[in-house]
Amino acid sequence: MSEIPIEDAGELAGVPDGFQRLWVPHRMVYVRGEDKPKDASTRECPFCRAPGRTDAEGLIVHRGEHAYVVLNLYPYSPGHLLVCPYRHVADYTDLTPEETIEIAVLTRRAMRVVRAVSGPEGFNLGINQGRIAGAGIQAHLHQHVVPRWAGDVNFMPIIGQVKPVPILLGDTREMLAAAWAEAAGD
Repeated sequence: MSEIPIEDAGELAGVPDGFQRLWVPHRMVYVRGEDKPKDASTRECPFCRAPGRTDAEGLIVHRGEHAYVVLNLYPYSPGHLLVCPYRHVADYTDLTPEETIEIAVLTRRAMRVVRAVSGPEGFNLGINQGRIAGAGIQAHLHQHVVPRWAGDVNFMPIIGQVKPVPILLGDTREMLAAAWAEAAGD
């Protein structure tokens, strides 16, 4: 298969080939690692900086005593949340008992709130420990709460030939924060 020169690539727009295109140029910042911390310090850590911002600026949905819930800046699907301890800790085994419990409680509540707001059919939950396990930011542990729907975004969108339903992060945060405030506590 021959490569198409970049200057001719624009000519392919609109040519039917069986694939739907989802143009998400804002993700190039993520792909290139431009937003990644330069080092493992708390000064560079986005999960240490977020609590110092307003909820809207930091995309924070809920603040707890030992952990908080924030929207993923580069979500796999709409409503992709992260549950983060306030303390800059990298490894799950280094969490205090209080942090461990609150992360679990907030994860459960995040699932309930997302279900109430957008009715996903399932969730992916996980903590990626280390670069080899897929951790984008290794120095600050964070639990992923990823809502899933049949036929939604998968990890190979070109093969899946799907389009995610776009919603602005700020709008998503407002909906989830309002529902969180209304939800019964655990």
